[in-house]
Amino acid sequence: MAAVTTLGLGKIMEKKLHSVGIHSAEELTEIGSKQAAFRLKEHYPNTCVVILYHLEAAIRGIEMKQLENSCKEELKAYFKQL
Repeated sequence: MAAVTTLGLGKIMEKKLHSVGIHSAEELTEIGSKQAAFRLKEHYPNTCVVILYHLEAAIRGIEMKQLENSCKEELKAYFKQL
């Protein structure tokens, strides 16, 4: 299993993901950015929508600025419901 950092996420995010039960890049990819953000938001109330964007971009293997506006809008709408 690959470390979360292999997706381009930092050590701090890796620690936070570990604390909510996500221990590898494969697990993050499997559960998806929305579920990961949901878990993070429950455990870390100050989690913001930008974290969700970073998670989605990491799973897709792209930089956050490469996410389409339609994708960002969908993620933003989801995040507002949390």
